[in-house]
Amino acid sequence: MQRSLSLCAAALLALTACGGPQTRADTSADLDAANVARLDAAIAGDWRTPENAARDAARHPRQTLRFFGVRPGQTVIEITPGSGAWYSEILAPYLRGNGRYVAAMVDPAAVPAGRGRDYQHTQHDGLQARFARDPAHFDQARIVTYDPAAPRLGPSGSADVVLTFRNVHNWRSSGQAEGMFKAFFEVLRPGGVLGVVEHRAAADVPADDRSGYVGQAQVIALAQAAGFRVDGSSEVNANPRDTRDHPNGVWTLPPTNRHEPGDAARYAAIGESDRMTLRFVKP
Repeated sequence: MQRSLSLCAAALLALTACGGPQTRADTSADLDAANVARLDAAIAGDWRTPENAARDAARHPRQTLRFFGVRPGQTVIEITPGSGAWYSEILAPYLRGNGRYVAAMVDPAAVPAGRGRDYQHTQHDGLQARFARDPAHFDQARIVTYDPAAPRLGPSGSADVVLTFRNVHNWRSSGQAEGMFKAFFEVLRPGGVLGVVEHRAAADVPADDRSGYVGQAQVIALAQAAGFRVDGSSEVNANPRDTRDHPNGVWTLPPTNRHEPGDAARYAAIGESDRMTLRFVKP
């Protein structure tokens, strides 16, 4: 068994070796000491919403952003951060004055009228209001909108980093995943990084799966089909306690907690979902 695992590690990016795509587990995109200190200050900032900061132990922003190599001087696009602004509250102040933070949100006008459009308005307007309330930290943050049916995130080659956190399952179920990954590739400069964090299924799942989990091999295949090269993986957001068989999928777990009141202690003990953390590069 140990020999088999060693052979898998040697076949870093092989698509079929040992049962699926292999990734290189490292932190080669790490930051220098000055930028680590700047990142730590952004994570510790008193402007962050207490409910957001309380999730740091489960979401590991310091290790995750270091792994993706996000640093001042870059143009960083985060895809659909939502009104909660979880990573926005870190990234926008971190890049303020030296770099650019861009939040790419779904254009509500591109969504059919109804609950879907109302939801997108709530997300867009909520994030805009969050930025407006605190210009000392968010005055340089920018919001752009895109049509999910034909996404365009900015001029070709204009971004250094694209980040997406827990979104791929939504795009797969709505048939938009391929288009989104192509848009990431288009907006990134050569050598630019795509960082993906996603709920990790035990194996491949159907496109119409409603659990919120996605197979890691499926995410890698989407990125490679768009033209990306796999550059590394990290287990910083892994959770071996997550059995992935919950009645309401990932939303059963914290922070959504869509479960019976009597099951609160059980799911609190599991914590947030098991997540893949993948880094891709545009050649």
